[in-house]
Amino acid sequence: MRSLAFALALSYLALGSVGCGEDGSSASSPSAIEPTAASVQRLRDDNPNANRLLPGGRRRLTELLKAAHGTPVVVNQWASWCGPCRYEFPFFQRLAQRYRGRVRFIGVDSRDSRAAAERFLARYPTPFEHVEDPDAEAARMFGGGRAWPTTAFYTDSGRLNYTHQGSYRSADELDAQIRRYALRG
Repeated sequence: MRSLAFALALSYLALGSVGCGEDGSSASSPSAIEPTAASVQRLRDDNPNANRLLPGGRRRLTELLKAAHGTPVVVNQWASWCGPCRYEFPFFQRLAQRYRGRVRFIGVDSRDSRAAAERFLARYPTPFEHVEDPDAEAARMFGGGRAWPTTAFYTDSGRLNYTHQGSYRSADELDAQIRRYALRG
């Protein structure tokens, strides 16, 4: 019986699930933006909270979404321990730069330790802020907190338009959903 369970588990992993725990991608992740003190400072010149982990959970996410009214928003729930999150994070780095001024990006670090999350952000700097969400309460606002990563798309009127559970296989896949669910709403 134990060998059957082990064989089934191996078969499941071989199918390449894209939820957290199974990478669903090649072993190497896409190229991340190389962090340097100067590059992080340039990010903060545009957004003082860029690449920072902000306390406040659900309350803070609500405030950030309200402040973004009039601009489409992409919210990405991630955790430092999540392999698929590490894989797709470079997509968010690049697309947040591409859509700067047209789409707001917000990260939600759920069920993670602050120290591990800060190390993760030092490795993968972003031009947007991240909300600390230790109990995944903020993530549940948009259908997250059940699968890592989860991405939500809000229209410029602040309406939640779509929630994607699991990782993106490519920047093109994420880009298509940004155009479809955030920009076109």
